[in-house]
Amino acid sequence: MAEVTEQLSPQMQMQEIIDLYPGAQRALFQKYHIGGCSSCGFSDSDTLEEVMINHNRSGQVNEAMEIILESARKDREMEISVQEVARDQASERSYRLIDIREPWERDIAHIAGDEFMTRELAYEIMQNSPRDAKIVFYCHTGRRTLEAAAYFRGHGFSNAMSMAGGIEAWSLEIDPDVQRYSK
Repeated sequence: MAEVTEQLSPQMQMQEIIDLYPGAQRALFQKYHIGGCSSCGFSDSDTLEEVMINHNRSGQVNEAMEIILESARKDREMEISVQEVARDQASERSYRLIDIREPWERDIAHIAGDEFMTRELAYEIMQNSPRDAKIVFYCHTGRRTLEAAAYFRGHGFSNAMSMAGGIEAWSLEIDPDVQRYSK
C-alpha cells in the first residue's frame, strides 16, 4: 500500500480529506462499512480519527489512511485527460462518452457526440456492451464520474474511465464554446 503522507492525517476533517481524495468515502465504505448510509455515516467536520473511534476502529486509523491513499492511486488510474478524449474523438476511436450530470446541467452545455446517462442507458450498457468497451464518463469537475467509473469497473467494465476535470476542463482546455457554469 501507499505510504501515509503529510497531506493526510488523523486530525484532518472528513471534508478536507474528501476534497483531496474524492474516493475516500467509497474506500472507507468498502473496507469498513463507514460513510455509506445514515447508520454508518459521519459529519464533514468530523476528523478521520473521530470517525474511526465512533465506529469502534480506533486502532485502524493508520490503516484507514493507507486505504484512502491506495484508493486515490486507483482513482488516478481510472482517469483520462480531456486532451486524450479530444484526441480519441478526432481519430474516431471507438468509445462512448457518457454525461452523468443532472438534466439542468446538461441544459447549460454538453459535449458533442455524448450520451446522457439515464436508467435505461445504464441498463443497456450493463446488458449489451462488451466488458472491454471503452466508456468515458464526465460530469462538471470529474468527481462524480470517479464513482461511476468505479461502479462500472466493479461490474467488469475494465475500460470504464472518468474524464479528469469534467466539462469544466473541456471548456477551458479543449472547446471554449462549451459554456461554463458555477458549481
